[in-house]
Amino acid sequence: MYSPCVREASEACFHGCCLASLPRFPDPHATDQKQLSSVALSRYNFAITTVASLFPNTQFTNHESLPPLDESFSKFNEAYPQYSNTERADQVRAQEYYHLSMSNHVCLDYIGHGLFSYSQQQNHHMAAPAAPSSSSAPSLQFSPLEQPFFEISYKSVNLNSQLLYGGEESELETKIRKRIMGFMNISEEDYSMVFTANQSSAFKLLADFYPFQSNQNLLTVYDYENEAVGAMICASKKRGARVLSAEFSWPDLRIHSEKLRKIVLSKRKRRRGLIVFPLQSRMTGARYSYLWMSMAQENGWHVLLDACALGPKDMETLGLSLFRPDFLICSFFKVFGKNPSGFACLFVKKSSASILKDSTTAISMGIVSLLPATRSSQFPDESVSSDIETEQTSNYKDNLAAESSLSGPLPVQRISNETFKSHEISDVSFRQKGLSCSEIVELEMPLDIPQSLNKDNSAHGYSEIECRGLDHADSLGLILISLRARFLINWLVNALMSLRHPHSDNGLPLVRIYGPNISFDRGPAVAFNVFDWKGEKVEPTLVQKLADRSNISLSHGLLQHIWFSDKYEEEKEKILELKTSEVEGTLGNKKRYKPGSGIPVVSAALGLLTNFEDMYKIWAFVSRFLDADFVEKERWRYVALNQKTVEV
Repeated sequence: MYSPCVREASEACFHGCCLASLPRFPDPHATDQKQLSSVALSRYNFAITTVASLFPNTQFTNHESLPPLDESFSKFNEAYPQYSNTERADQVRAQEYYHLSMSNHVCLDYIGHGLFSYSQQQNHHMAAPAAPSSSSAPSLQFSPLEQPFFEISYKSVNLNSQLLYGGEESELETKIRKRIMGFMNISEEDYSMVFTANQSSAFKLLADFYPFQSNQNLLTVYDYENEAVGAMICASKKRGARVLSAEFSWPDLRIHSEKLRKIVLSKRKRRRGLIVFPLQSRMTGARYSYLWMSMAQENGWHVLLDACALGPKDMETLGLSLFRPDFLICSFFKVFGKNPSGFACLFVKKSSASILKDSTTAISMGIVSLLPATRSSQFPDESVSSDIETEQTSNYKDNLAAESSLSGPLPVQRISNETFKSHEISDVSFRQKGLSCSEIVELEMPLDIPQSLNKDNSAHGYSEIECRGLDHADSLGLILISLRARFLINWLVNALMSLRHPHSDNGLPLVRIYGPNISFDRGPAVAFNVFDWKGEKVEPTLVQKLADRSNISLSHGLLQHIWFSDKYEEEKEKILELKTSEVEGTLGNKKRYKPGSGIPVVSAALGLLTNFEDMYKIWAFVSRFLDADFVEKERWRYVALNQKTVEV
């Protein structure tokens, strides 16, 4: 007999919502292998339908030849009739996140879980005391100074002490923690949770207390450069860790199974350690099997599951009753398309907490508390910790997500505000889109709360808080969110691959996709590059800048740890680009530069609020590179509008 959690995870996998291969359990209602055969057939038919139904035998060589939005959407619905069943997500977007349509903003650079809705933020902003202004109808607000839900305060506490004793916790913090653990499908009986300033802090914190002296290895499974993991690697090396990485086979960037299996199955006890495992790549959309996590645990490894790149309800497919990682890290942001700041959470399995050892050098920086905040609190001069996991810097770094979380109605005691300065452990760099400080917004009392409760709470200095962003994800559910993302990402991949340069001898493609192409099992992210008519790559940073001017937010990063077989040896020299990374030297404060190689790429990540129009807009934008003079025209257009020359 299997638990309800197991059955639910198995059912989700049968509907195609699992992130990767999950061991199947006998289904008493199944006859022989009919169900499994039908699943395999449906996945094959999905790929055929995508290729055949969307622009069959059509190549677009001019951006003006693209079919209009309405016609494209009609064809899209014909290919994916089930998409109409996801219209509830469109309703949520229209009612709660209307700023996306009003601003014509396409957000494809967010990662993590959203806490609040824009509608909540605006309702509170209008209800909160403000300076007198002329009366007018409600309009779209873009002020970076909003009323906070809560404040973040750094704690000077040892990680082990925090896990063992928990420390004093306010009612606000308790209810936030409970809401997060419920949303993440994690049992409070099995796991302890620690709030951290951001994703980098969470990774580094674990590295500072993991016993690398007895468990020597740190094994990472990432096909791209991740700054948070980089912070962990740096801290681990200082404590004597031997750092290893999985490799990914060119051209589909699947895990090189033979090499990874050899590392995981090593019989030497000191050759075991901590494996850092994401279930999917937030850059390429490649998904990895749960079986790697299970295999590692069976062979004495401790497993850290990086859940930062998972979708809003993907944890429901994990089935923690089956696969219980020793550690888990996730991140939360505040308002999709408006405020990417927030915090991260480090979960430690209680049965694994004893392996963590106090560090003689670590000072446990990064652990934070959540404090109630007054309505009048603002941060005009303070830079509050905020980051978002995108690969956007010129050094191809992750801009890491440290995000926020709540839901529920939560009572918040109003006490005096404490401002604080951000002491980020690692460089945090992200496009704030006009935001210069953290926006942590306190919500007004929900309208459906009984007046008596409202009155009683007000008398005691409380206000009600809900996390409508998490509630929206819960109401939409795993299957709806997964189906919607699958249809949209595969349409985008197919559309990008249909763009070809004119007058080229062999129909030179405009776009190259890295990782999985059209696939039933691919994740909701795509990595790609744009090439000009000569076959030369357009720099990803330039593509990102030009996308910004079209109000499309993309990210860019560096694919790495790529393995080329002998068959692709010649191609390897053309594809990989050298990079130099600054590392600490051995003499004084001098530094040396360590060479490496990888593939700089543009990346787009879809969320539960992404719609077809967003996909069409990015397709239309990329198609403009079919014009050989597009970049030069944009340069002169910018000069004409801004009366100054800026390097594009």
